[in-house]
Amino acid sequence: MKAVLIGLGMVADTHLDALKAAQGITLHGVLARNATTTLAFADKAAEKLGYLVKAYEDLSGLADDPDIDFVIMATPPDSRAEIVEALTAAQIPILMEKPLERTLQAAREIVERCSAARIPLGVVFQHRARNVSQKLKKVIEEGVIGDIVSAELRIPWWRAQSYYDAPGRGTYSRDGGGVMITQAIHTLDLAIWFLGPFKDIQALMHRTKLHEMEAEDWAGAVFRTKNGAVGHIMATTAAYPGAAESIILNGTKGAAHLEAGTLTIAQIDGGTLTYGKDVSTGGGADPMAFTHAWHQGIIEDFATSIRDKVSPIASGRDALRAHAVIDAMQRSSASGQRVEVHTS
Repeated sequence: MKAVLIGLGMVADTHLDALKAAQGITLHGVLARNATTTLAFADKAAEKLGYLVKAYEDLSGLADDPDIDFVIMATPPDSRAEIVEALTAAQIPILMEKPLERTLQAAREIVERCSAARIPLGVVFQHRARNVSQKLKKVIEEGVIGDIVSAELRIPWWRAQSYYDAPGRGTYSRDGGGVMITQAIHTLDLAIWFLGPFKDIQALMHRTKLHEMEAEDWAGAVFRTKNGAVGHIMATTAAYPGAAESIILNGTKGAAHLEAGTLTIAQIDGGTLTYGKDVSTGGGADPMAFTHAWHQGIIEDFATSIRDKVSPIASGRDALRAHAVIDAMQRSSASGQRVEVHTS
């Protein structure tokens, strides 16, 4: 299959490495906001991949190309709507970096536009592609730890001020918020994947003295799920030097502890099992310090979903559940009250 990459910022090199390793998928072309960046990246990609990579002049030229099987969209969230409109009109499937958009309503509009046009929409929630994440999903489905009664989510990450000095980063107008929508959304998505939809939440979102930015660099919340579990979240980019994110699930038969690339299962009636190995997930000063293999897994899964006409491992509607929780956290923090999570 032939893929095109739109958006050539921080994560573009990870996608390039993922596409080089992917089976049966080639990078057909690239497009950035300016021609110089597009041409330079196309040349770099061609050198790395060993074949010609097309440099598109504009979005209309890309949309008119009949050879594209799908697009990977890695632009900032404030530039999504126009691109989605062009791609859906051209009937080109979309694999989109998180978040879908800056607000829950705008994210819903993207999902509904793709649905109305019958265009596949996948989301790069690459933590779902980790072997230990899929193992934990299976453990839960098989009832190994019983019914989940509580959950703990911790994302103690670090970003230097230089990270937020980039134009628009950490603003509501470009990113839609701070640590929750840009970093912690991955762990939140996993939690929803494991626990099911959230029912309600009470949150505090705060900007610490460690950063000059518009949105939050620290967020905390307590929540209830529709399945009856309770839990809490702590997410920050103000925890120097940064550590791995983790999810702890406590069940009626045991507990699961997922931390970066390691999963530990402890059963109440005896026995502890450990899977995986310690890996970096980008929680420290270098936000790109993680393997491309998880992106590769998401890209290959999306290609397969197009071919077999099935849902990808992470769909646009899946992403709306995470967006709904972040929207509720923002509303709760502003009001000081517990609020319902609007999942529909």
